[in-house]
Amino acid sequence: MTLEGYKVVSAKAMADMEKLSIDEGANAQQYMQTAGLGISKIVENYCLLFKLQKKVILLVGKGNNGGDAYASGCDLLKKGFQVTAYQLFPLDESSDLCKANGKEFLSGGGEMLFPTTLDALHLFSDGVIIDGIFGTGLTGEVSGFIKEVIEHANTHNMHLLSIDIPSGLNGDTGEVKSVAIKARATMYLGLPKLGFFIRDGINHIGSPQHCDFGMDVEYIHQITPSFHLVSEKAVPKLLPKPKHNQNKYDAGYVLAIAGSPGMTGAAMLACSGALRSGAGMVRLFYSEAMKNEISNEFYELLKSPRLEATILKEAKRAKSALIGPGLGRGKETAMFIRSIAPKLTVPTVLDADGLILLRDELKTLKQDVIITPHKGEMAALLDLEKFPEDNFMQICQRFAEINNVTLVLKGAPTFIFEKGTSPIAINKGDPGMASAGMGDVLTGMIAAFLAAGLKAREAATLAVYLHGFAGELGSSMLTSYHMIATDLIKALPTAITQLLKQSAY
Repeated sequence: MTLEGYKVVSAKAMADMEKLSIDEGANAQQYMQTAGLGISKIVENYCLLFKLQKKVILLVGKGNNGGDAYASGCDLLKKGFQVTAYQLFPLDESSDLCKANGKEFLSGGGEMLFPTTLDALHLFSDGVIIDGIFGTGLTGEVSGFIKEVIEHANTHNMHLLSIDIPSGLNGDTGEVKSVAIKARATMYLGLPKLGFFIRDGINHIGSPQHCDFGMDVEYIHQITPSFHLVSEKAVPKLLPKPKHNQNKYDAGYVLAIAGSPGMTGAAMLACSGALRSGAGMVRLFYSEAMKNEISNEFYELLKSPRLEATILKEAKRAKSALIGPGLGRGKETAMFIRSIAPKLTVPTVLDADGLILLRDELKTLKQDVIITPHKGEMAALLDLEKFPEDNFMQICQRFAEINNVTLVLKGAPTFIFEKGTSPIAINKGDPGMASAGMGDVLTGMIAAFLAAGLKAREAATLAVYLHGFAGELGSSMLTSYHMIATDLIKALPTAITQLLKQSAY
């Protein structure tokens, strides 16, 4: 089963391949017409989904991105939409395809206006704005009147949808030098762009929507990706299939070495995340100093003193282990963890303090290991003061290969790296997940899926996807301001239920 979905490529790579296909005989105008039909369909569905009026504003630049906007406008007019185009640059300065499709738009009954001030820009109270200003044609910083237009569009009630790349966002680097469209959806042409998922890109693209513009698949195959998005079709098939006659050991036995005085919550969240993800049994090994703090925790959790002999005995029956949430980094703890970890043979998830304590021992661990750093922790693992935004993909892939680990780089999106495979990105989640304890829940979820028999990359992928999906569901009920880690756990049953409906059983 392949976990790789759409390739993610640089804007330049996509543009170069499109040019090559045209040089070898493809028709550029036909590409634009096909793109226009795809954009029109997405807009139509969007209006139906959100019960919007059939009113569309086109914000049109002078390049082929503007031509795509006009091509979509032509089809929307045929579907009964009211479409007004604001041509933001003189038409005689525009590309040939932009001019040709602009004339077609006018002949189809569209309205074309040439504003030079914001006072001349009259937006509807409802409907959709299609951003066709720059696309891949952006060079330098957005300024002057165009900057004012973008700022005005970003604060308006109309729903903003961008063609290919939100105007103002660099499709290669994810940088925004002054201002950029904050789209509710980005209708990317062909393949999603690298800049969507690095630096500030994720704050501008909204929901990525694929739009086929008709380029032959042989050219798509030739493009070398920066990474892949996870396959939405593959994820549901990863869910472990329960057997009617299974026992708790079959479902998966997880060992947890976590928690310290004042930090027992992290351990509880990790253990709860494991149990709520299907683990048949979870045993927490606690330090004597935290005994009183955990005495009244949930009944289903098994608890044992943190003794090496006991851990190694239970490890013979267990299917996975998690080490780190709330563990602390004291000298005694460090010595204990560095002694016990190399003796474990079950697949192990290292997070938080456990990850930092064992960073120099990663190469010596015999078992399959998944590490789950956020960017700050990743910088610490690399002995860097700041996370290396410019080339983190290569650096993280290299780190995973050298240390023979599966690396889950937590963030928006979350990336998964493993030796011999292409990195994958999982773009699920909500801003409300930026709160304490969310990562601890994820650690428990990964451990549960490992205990159920999934391989490291599969367990990480399923857990990250479900974790993000549950976060989305939780925030939809509580808003991003109110959701906390226990709310995400409460949303897990709904997330799993919906995923089960998509699976083959």
